[in-house]
Amino acid sequence: MAKSLQSNITKLYIIKIAKWFMLTMPILMLFYKDMGFSDRESFQLKAFYSIAIVIFEIPSGYVADVIGRKKTLIAGSILGTLGFIVYATTSGYFYFLIAEIILGIGQSFVSGADSALLYDSLKGMDRDKEYIKYEGRNFTVGNYAEAIAGLLGGTLAAIHMRLPFILQSGIAFMAVPASILLVEPGLSTGRKKPGIKDILHVVWYAMVENAKLRYNLIYSSIMGTATLTMAWIYQLYLNNIGFTSTFIGATHTVLNLIVGTTTLYAYKIEAKLKPTLTIWLTSIIITGSYVIAGFINSAWILIVLGIFYFSRGIATPVLKDYINRITSSDIRATVLSIRSLLIRAFFALIAPFVGFLSDNYDRAFSMKIIGIAFTILVGSVIFLFLNSLKENEN
Repeated sequence: MAKSLQSNITKLYIIKIAKWFMLTMPILMLFYKDMGFSDRESFQLKAFYSIAIVIFEIPSGYVADVIGRKKTLIAGSILGTLGFIVYATTSGYFYFLIAEIILGIGQSFVSGADSALLYDSLKGMDRDKEYIKYEGRNFTVGNYAEAIAGLLGGTLAAIHMRLPFILQSGIAFMAVPASILLVEPGLSTGRKKPGIKDILHVVWYAMVENAKLRYNLIYSSIMGTATLTMAWIYQLYLNNIGFTSTFIGATHTVLNLIVGTTTLYAYKIEAKLKPTLTIWLTSIIITGSYVIAGFINSAWILIVLGIFYFSRGIATPVLKDYINRITSSDIRATVLSIRSLLIRAFFALIAPFVGFLSDNYDRAFSMKIIGIAFTILVGSVIFLFLNSLKENEN
């Protein structure tokens, strides 16, 4: 059994590559323009993708806890493949809208279930303390895949704009046989009375009854939102100070390589620094980077971004590990989906604020205000979060 569970790790790497090796990401907006869409229509399509994820995030995580992570990952992998097939073989706003909804649902089925299956596989081998190491490796594989795909996507689009989508369908399909060959860990995942009431009970338990889990989820979600916001805003910042799209794409690749390399060693860094110092340093760097960026109007911003993404590489696997440690197997995927939902919900709330600042003020001022806002949000929960970590250590 241990050998079979060990093989899950490699299969999860393949699934991660299939989801993160996105040839279409650097050219998607150009593809929409080539199809004759306005900017409003283009952003509407991405909005529907996010809405689909928000709607299905918690239900899909719950389904993973009820019927098993393997079946959920199979469903998500198939939907991910179908979404790109629609893109590769059709044209028109309606068809692309359908594709985005399919991709959003597929992503929600994979999100949470993959981390839950990894943790339970390690737990089944009595190696759950190694989760940070393997989650870090999983993120490394994903970030390296995204970095390479960023370089290849533009080259393929120069040959033919549809080519990245055709090849993306094949890459996405890699996840289907990998998920079919997964071995479900022999841990309790079934629910006695599955249904909407049980879903609400899990959400209530995670966000109200269990204070430790609540503070872990809120803090982790705020940090996740801060890193997600930076991933979008730095592109506009670099463009404003005169960087070309080619250089911005290269920067995207380098930053993903930094994250990927850092996550590989996140467990060692956290073990050396200890939880409290790890949390303080990553919190200060991630929130402070916004403020510092507000005082820089040159290529020196690249150093700040490099440090920011280094901290992101530590925070992501470490914070997910803290959540896994205090979550039982039968609700793990649902709880991790709650985390993902909170990140997207927080981002949905802050995005209009960020857009307002960008439209009405210069980028430097906007970065300072965003940094202050995230500092306040992190500061409002960090002490409660750190206290919950100390209780876990006792």
